[in-house]
Amino acid sequence: MRGFAASLAALSLVLAGCVPGSGSSGQRPAERPAGEVRTDPATMGEVTLTVWDQEVRGGQEKQITALNDAFQRKFPNIRIKRVARSFDDLRSTVKLGLTGADAPDVVQVNNGKQDMGSFVKAGLLQPLDGYATAHKWTERMPDSVLRLAKYPDSGAVLGEGKLYGVAQTGELVGLYYNKEKLAKLGIQAPRTWEEFDAALATAKRAGELPIQFGNLEKSSGTYLFSLAMHRYGKAEEETRLATGRDGVTWNTDANKQAARLVLSWADNGYFPQGFAGIKGDDSWAAFARGEGVFHVSGTWLSADLQAAMGDKAGFQLPPGQTVTGGTGLPFAVSGRSKNPDAAAAYIDFITNSAAMKVLADNGNLPATEADKQAVSGLNKDVFAAWQTASRSAQMVPYLDYATVTAYDVVTGATEQLLAKQLSVEQFLTVLQDDLDKNRGGR
Repeated sequence: MRGFAASLAALSLVLAGCVPGSGSSGQRPAERPAGEVRTDPATMGEVTLTVWDQEVRGGQEKQITALNDAFQRKFPNIRIKRVARSFDDLRSTVKLGLTGADAPDVVQVNNGKQDMGSFVKAGLLQPLDGYATAHKWTERMPDSVLRLAKYPDSGAVLGEGKLYGVAQTGELVGLYYNKEKLAKLGIQAPRTWEEFDAALATAKRAGELPIQFGNLEKSSGTYLFSLAMHRYGKAEEETRLATGRDGVTWNTDANKQAARLVLSWADNGYFPQGFAGIKGDDSWAAFARGEGVFHVSGTWLSADLQAAMGDKAGFQLPPGQTVTGGTGLPFAVSGRSKNPDAAAAYIDFITNSAAMKVLADNGNLPATEADKQAVSGLNKDVFAAWQTASRSAQMVPYLDYATVTAYDVVTGATEQLLAKQLSVEQFLTVLQDDLDKNRGGR
């Protein structure tokens, strides 16, 4: 779950610094060939495994607690010492944790270059390819899931190189909608962009809030801009932009149209008043109370929204089917772990077929085997959307994967665009400058 991240300028400064000896091949954790890996935790002796995660919301807390309990019952020789933090707190402390004398064994790491890419470059994470072979992760998980935790030693190119983590969950950023409000307005869930335009206008005329939105932490603004990009752009080009590939540019007609569309939503009064000062969690909670026809956010909210709204909540891919998404934060093994075999066995346990059912039973979207789960209501919508998106070429990564500073740049620039502090042209220039500046380190 990406959550609603606070400004991370201070973290960016930390990540820009280097660990003594980091980046040197001599300092990197030794790769473990599959033949040297122990896979049975029962044979590993008495072990205390320190795990840092951000599974703290609703169904996330329930699933990880259930899986930890099951793991310790099956392998009583291994004690799980869990450290649970919010998404924001985990990101702001993980670098210090990985470089410390008491580094965690397992930690959830954000996929982007500013996090996982930087840690790979610094030699702070254990390559997992040997474990992937030994535990048969490559057989049970599609490449679309595994590649979002792959990096070369340089940490420069997401989706290439060695495997450094395994995710439990899939994620999509789509359209939540209030079924009762749509029925009252006499409209259907939009299948085309024109129908979405009409739905927003109809809701506004009827005195309803068209789009529930809060951008205090700034990440929610990028979800809206990504949604608008999907209307005018092509999935392949958006993916190249989101991963900072060579030969792409932000300064396109499609991106200009997308930025103008987001501004038009604000100018037309489709957002709540004072949206810049509304917390993301307060925004979705207001939507759950019936304040808003649509809410643009991620599937990490589905368990909470289903609990709060029941059958009133629906979810769909954006019109046109292109969607922002990928995986939840992968579970990685610290390069300083004294128990890498046990750490990898733990990751295997919480991502296996039985674990996927535990996730689904607690309202979470499993990264694999979503089609095998018995779900209903909102979760049925979410699981069906994931099955469609994960098997297509229409799923686009998050925009903040592009560079090591992209998170702060994209979220901050989008906030300034919405505040009319940047013109459309200036907004795209800021994004392009960040891309150009970071290409020198590729």
